[in-house]
Amino acid sequence: MRLGFALACGLLLTSITVCAGPAPQLHLLSEHVVEGMRGGNLSGLAQCGNELWAVSDRDDDQIYRLDTRESAWQAEALHIDVPPVPDSGLPWGLKSRVWGAAFVRGGDLDFEGITCDGAGNRYVVSEGHAAVLQVPPTGPASWLKISPMLVREARASGLLLQFNALFEGLAINPAGDQMWLAAERQGRGLLMIKRKQTVWDCEGGCVLLSEAGMEMQPEQFPHAKAVPRDFSDLSLFNGKLFTLERNAYQICRRDPQTAKVERCWSYAAELLQDNRRYPQNYGLEEALIVDADGAWIGVDNNFGPRADGEVRPVVWRFAAPEGGWSASL
Repeated sequence: MRLGFALACGLLLTSITVCAGPAPQLHLLSEHVVEGMRGGNLSGLAQCGNELWAVSDRDDDQIYRLDTRESAWQAEALHIDVPPVPDSGLPWGLKSRVWGAAFVRGGDLDFEGITCDGAGNRYVVSEGHAAVLQVPPTGPASWLKISPMLVREARASGLLLQFNALFEGLAINPAGDQMWLAAERQGRGLLMIKRKQTVWDCEGGCVLLSEAGMEMQPEQFPHAKAVPRDFSDLSLFNGKLFTLERNAYQICRRDPQTAKVERCWSYAAELLQDNRRYPQNYGLEEALIVDADGAWIGVDNNFGPRADGEVRPVVWRFAAPEGGWSASL
């Protein structure tokens, strides 16, 4: 257990996290339905300059620029010619399950996160293959050459062991030479790689954080219970790493070099209001952007209706917390 997390929360003998006090609540400013995503399933958000981009985990051949001029946003597809996926070192058993799932539901690549560097390159993480696709502003897309040590060390640390629980989000620094990846759950973790001359590799070690166990859902959740701790997206802002922790309905600020948690903010009071609830017994938020004025959070509802009947993907805008994202406890 990392020290920062232990400072914020205590542990019961059953490995269920119990926080000492409630995280401050974020204030919702607006919500925006997203039209035009062929596969629905909004699973990642990124900001490139003044543009918002999104991915769907059911679309292998396109990403989306979001036209945000109206309250209802329009997704505009950018086609991608995706080259063959490199071998990341995942075992055959996981690969075969990915193939079987793609045959049934579509989305062999299972895009689960998108991020941008300062030059406008977009990077999309494939959960199905534990690989990262670079989509430049012009020219063909290409897979990053990532050292097999990434997957090897992750699995040795208890990460990337479960089907459909591999890489769920990513973030990159503006210079485009340092990247963070989030392993989703059972166990969850944070990893970092750096761009060398010809390959992205670990520097001293890939895994910043690996943890398993359970935590309680927020009190606003109907019949709250203990659920697996998870990460569903990452955002890098002002030199800090922000994690979207959907089962706990919170955003946490972490040290980007150690992954130690510094502070968390909850969005449960807003998204668990009766009209915004989804019937699933776990969180569905999978997309995060943090900026100076607030945060964008997007939902992957798999075309499932929420309580008010809305079936389209939704993106919510939250105000920055009082004192800003850098505020101390």
